[in-house]
Amino acid sequence: MGIFSSNKPSLPSRVRALSEAADLAEGRSDDDVVAGAQRVVRQVDRRLAFSGEVTVVALAGATGSGKSSAFNAVSGTTLAEPGVTRPTTAKAMAASWGAEPPSELLDWLEIPRRHTVTGGADDLEGLVLLDLPDHDSTELAHRAEVDRLVQLVDMFIWVVDPQKYADAALHDRYLKPLVAHSGVMMVVLNQVDTLSETELERCLTDLRRLLDSEGLKKAQVLAISAKTGRGVDTLRKKLSRSIADKQTAARRLSGDVDAAAAALSVEVGSAETRGLGDARLKQLHKALGEAAGVPVVTEAVLKAMRRRGAAATGWPALSWLTKLRPDPLRRLHLDQFSSRSKKQNQLEPARVQRSSLPSGTGVQKARVDSALRALADDASQGLPRGWSAAVLQASRREERLLADDLDRAVATTDLAMERGQGYWKLVQMLQWLLIAVVLVGLLWLGANFALGYFQLPRLPDAYSYRGITLPTMMVFGG
Repeated sequence: MGIFSSNKPSLPSRVRALSEAADLAEGRSDDDVVAGAQRVVRQVDRRLAFSGEVTVVALAGATGSGKSSAFNAVSGTTLAEPGVTRPTTAKAMAASWGAEPPSELLDWLEIPRRHTVTGGADDLEGLVLLDLPDHDSTELAHRAEVDRLVQLVDMFIWVVDPQKYADAALHDRYLKPLVAHSGVMMVVLNQVDTLSETELERCLTDLRRLLDSEGLKKAQVLAISAKTGRGVDTLRKKLSRSIADKQTAARRLSGDVDAAAAALSVEVGSAETRGLGDARLKQLHKALGEAAGVPVVTEAVLKAMRRRGAAATGWPALSWLTKLRPDPLRRLHLDQFSSRSKKQNQLEPARVQRSSLPSGTGVQKARVDSALRALADDASQGLPRGWSAAVLQASRREERLLADDLDRAVATTDLAMERGQGYWKLVQMLQWLLIAVVLVGLLWLGANFALGYFQLPRLPDAYSYRGITLPTMMVFGG
């Protein structure tokens, strides 16, 4: 459509970014600022849906500034009724140039009084000129209509007179708040036919100085006389260039997006994303571990390992007595989860159950809460208050499920209790080997005793040392 600025990312992409930022800021930043950003997103989307060939220009001014006379002078019509004969309606009037009036656009602007200018020059084709109610009217509805349309039009022409061009109501209520749109703003000094050239030069200089001091350096200043026609052709030429440029609507919408983004950025802040510090994470892990009963599990694992080690490496004839002692892990219901699939190194879900670990004490819960708060404070450092509160709230969102999650984490942890230690097998083999040696020695001695009793030749002693035979060595050595 030719209405996008080439100096920045495309307007639609910036609008999408603003929409995403506003959605994320909802409930975390000032409601009015977020609502303003969302309104701008809707407004820009709606305006871009209409033809970019049409430029909407609003003529606004105070009572007696000659705004309606200027409207008639530019349009070459007598549509606007100036002075005391102005209608009392609170609605604006539109004059459009072109073969067909932009009805959908005017419907969106809610302009009921519409006129199509025919027979004029082609240089204004594509222009929609609005004659707004007086912005200083005593009628509240008139001022409300001006406020509404100021948010929607593509370009502003503020008509002032030599007596009230510095009126605080105009500058404070409209010009200063629209500083982001000074590039699509024109301030027209009307009724210059009542001034001498010296007075005119002084008024224009003072008006320019006043606008510059308010940050409106890009706003154009023009002197006209709707009564004599002085400067009207210049005004028409400026409007013609704005229409031909096809960038007026884009600049206006871009200003809206910039203003909304600037207001939202104050609420969001400019702090960089911080990583979670190792010290804070260790503090949280320690607090969670204590709340989950990890020290109890650690002690139980140590006792259970000693019990099972004693059963595995003790004297086989008596080591079975060790199994009669209670298993510390069984009391905690942590003895049924270490069965593993041979193909998949995963716990069997069907065997996971709640443990019998004691619930965390008040002190342990307070330490967890303190660690979470410290971690959230670190993560949100530099963020505005609303966002800091959101980070803290997010960190505690599942707090009611924390006890169950911690218990489940412990209950599904493989303690590797069934794997034992490698040296246990060696000790067991040595135990049984020694038992075999003792048995062989006993059998050997028993056989010799029996043979001696029946006065039969004894089995030969394969080896003896200082009178101690090999079978005896095997029995006592084993």
